[in-house]
Amino acid sequence: MLYLVLKASISGVLIAVASTVAKRYPGFGALIASLPLVSVLGMIWLWNESPDAETMAAHAGATFWYVLPSLPMFLLIPLLLRHGMSFWIALAAGCALTITLYGAMTWLGPRFGLQL
Repeated sequence: MLYLVLKASISGVLIAVASTVAKRYPGFGALIASLPLVSVLGMIWLWNESPDAETMAAHAGATFWYVLPSLPMFLLIPLLLRHGMSFWIALAAGCALTITLYGAMTWLGPRFGLQL
């Protein structure tokens, strides 16, 4: 249980740092948020719990393919905000787009030989 609290605390601190920095320096905050910190931490936690190279390779490869459908959200949200859409609606639309694209990736990926 202590390990779970430690993992959650470290992950939470990174999110807090990114959002705090973004208040004053939006670009630098975005840089911090865009770093694959969650992925790297996830790989560290996974490796500590079960150090298996094949599992790690499968996880890292699948992570790459799941990052791709999340990227259009970061184009849609600013587009909607700049066209007068409220933040919450723009965020919901971005999340809905991402969920749709994740579904498409999950459905299409294996048909192209991707192990997700």
